[in-house]
Amino acid sequence: MADSNAERPLRKISTAFKELAATVRSPSPEVPVAQFSQACSLVSPLFGCLGIAFKFAEMDYVAKVEDLAKASSSVSTLVVMMDKDIEANCVRKAGSHTRNLLRVKRGLDMVRALFVEIIASDFSFYLVKTQGKEIFNVFFGDTCRGDNSLKDPASKSYAQVFAPHHGWAIRKAVALGMYALPTRSQLLTMLNEEEAEAKIQMQSYVNASAPVIAYLDNLFLSKQLGIDW
Repeated sequence: MADSNAERPLRKISTAFKELAATVRSPSPEVPVAQFSQACSLVSPLFGCLGIAFKFAEMDYVAKVEDLAKASSSVSTLVVMMDKDIEANCVRKAGSHTRNLLRVKRGLDMVRALFVEIIASDFSFYLVKTQGKEIFNVFFGDTCRGDNSLKDPASKSYAQVFAPHHGWAIRKAVALGMYALPTRSQLLTMLNEEEAEAKIQMQSYVNASAPVIAYLDNLFLSKQLGIDW
């Protein structure tokens, strides 16, 4: 049961990204670095909840969000920040704000993809309960074994977002770490949410983060920087 007096990170994330989505949907979107980095910092605990499989992602994501937060003291918007790096010819250099922004964008997309898979697995669990284990196995195999596992949603989202940018060693380490993921119930406990409400908040993030991620992609592409590096 959720503790009404404890922090509920999913709700904070949902609210922050709804506000970001409203900003990027405005006629002349100017995203403040401070607002963006603050919203992204709220996502950081999610990686920590996923354990060793995503420890690398947590460390990398947190460090790069902190860099953007520091940059916000001297740079007003994401566009200005990117233009300064372009002018300094340091966009692709390790530690540049623009490079860090791209990595943070992938982190946001990873969480979006994970939530999509978790929500989709709700449907699979429903089928198990209503149609029976045997029928479920015929149509779905062992994708969602009805055992509350996050391995399948996490594996699919990792393969979609992070894996194309990781070498063999990291991909292997992640694959091994997938066996140490928390269960769905354990994740909900860490997030202090009941399953029904968690699903609502996850869907809210999925909906709100989509235009934000699209805005970031378009920003990189409009500057002819690409997004696959």
